[in-house]
Amino acid sequence: MQHNPNTSTMMPKAENIDAYIARFPDDVQKQLQQIRKLIKKTAPGAEETISYGMPAFRQNRVLVYFAGYKNHIGFYPTGSGIKKFEKEIQGYVHSKGAVQFPVGKALPTDLIKQIVAFRVAEDHTVADLKKQAKPAKSSGKNFAASLSAPAQRALVYAGINTLKQLAKWKEADLLKLHGLGPGSLPKIREILAAEGLSLIS
Repeated sequence: MQHNPNTSTMMPKAENIDAYIARFPDDVQKQLQQIRKLIKKTAPGAEETISYGMPAFRQNRVLVYFAGYKNHIGFYPTGSGIKKFEKEIQGYVHSKGAVQFPVGKALPTDLIKQIVAFRVAEDHTVADLKKQAKPAKSSGKNFAASLSAPAQRALVYAGINTLKQLAKWKEADLLKLHGLGPGSLPKIREILAAEGLSLIS
């Protein structure tokens, strides 16, 4: 089930981006469509999908996510996208994996296109490296699948996509991520331990 940001009710997960956008008021819909078009234009080879209950664009992996809320548009270019453009997003509410664009104010179109272009280039680089590398023997490819949906989203927003990235985090810092509570830590420790890894103490 997916949370309706405009009410306190839960609704079925949207099957596609059109259905997702149609649930919002006109002013939010307008900006969601605008950010969708910007992403499509900048990443023409990317495929539209719904991931973690949000609209997303996937190439070899997900490039960016976006979501609608009552007062802002959430844009999630993963941790690397936020880090790369940290100076440019200082005027907006942001976290390690997300930035909020206020509803009713003009979207920073040039900045969004720059971030998407960066993620496209980054995705191509990672894909090329994977082709050159030997097949991975690690069983941690889908390590987050056993975690709760909120915990999975918290890792995605923070740009944590691999066990090696996860192992670079401290427990205290993970607990600061919205959606990841103390109950997730035992499972995270177990997953890492299976691969001979652990969180930073």
